[in-house]
Amino acid sequence: MADAVPITIDARQMQPPEPMERVLEALDLLEPGNEIHLLIYREPVPLYNVLKRNGYTHITGRDANNTFVVRIMHAAPKNAITHG
Repeated sequence: MADAVPITIDARQMQPPEPMERVLEALDLLEPGNEIHLLIYREPVPLYNVLKRNGYTHITGRDANNTFVVRIMHAAPKNAITHG
């Protein structure tokens, strides 16, 4: 699914708990190999444990505007073989 279009959630103008609610809704639509991109001004630390408990992983960075960009994807199965 290399050509999948990420699901983007621009939460920069949202107040809690709306960003978390939007991400949880989007997780139901997330297909393996695709990502959710969350744009938010505050690092969504409470979200990280929710993602981990439900089989997702994330990569968090910041863009030039100091916006947190959280890439959310399905976690690799624990018994998956990875090739380096």
